[in-house]
Amino acid sequence: MKANRRCTGASQRLVAAFALLAALPAAPLGAQAGPADALGWLTGCWERRTATALVQEQWSSAAGGMLLGFSKTTVRDSVREYEFLRIYPVGDTLVYHAQPSRQQPAEFRAAPPYDTTVTFANPAHDFPQRIIYRRIGTDSVHARIEGTRNGQTRGVDFRYARAACR
Repeated sequence: MKANRRCTGASQRLVAAFALLAALPAAPLGAQAGPADALGWLTGCWERRTATALVQEQWSSAAGGMLLGFSKTTVRDSVREYEFLRIYPVGDTLVYHAQPSRQQPAEFRAAPPYDTTVTFANPAHDFPQRIIYRRIGTDSVHARIEGTRNGQTRGVDFRYARAACR
């Protein structure tokens, strides 16, 4: 009989503990921050205008742990280039999956931290081998692709300003 009382007392404490836990507010879905959340500053629409071209890049939020994006280059009234983009986590590494027009998809990887700059790299890729995004305040982003082509180091800069999403 004493064993049952101890068991009953322990059971009562256990039930009380579970009741207390059940009374706590549940965490909202997606509340746990993941690596992609650190790139929230990239979310939105960006553009780069020159005398002859408009380059637009748009990124979704990191909801669900992934950013989806696209880029489009328009010269006069014709789309010259486009690219579908995805940034998603593999552990604490972020993968940048790019599918450019008329080319095979490629993946690049970045290791933390991702505060104001993120560098994605794929040394085996033809060009570029690195894709870099750097936050410049709240209204501009500097993107750069770089690598080696024909034995020479090359780079292309894209200075984007925040734009209205259309």
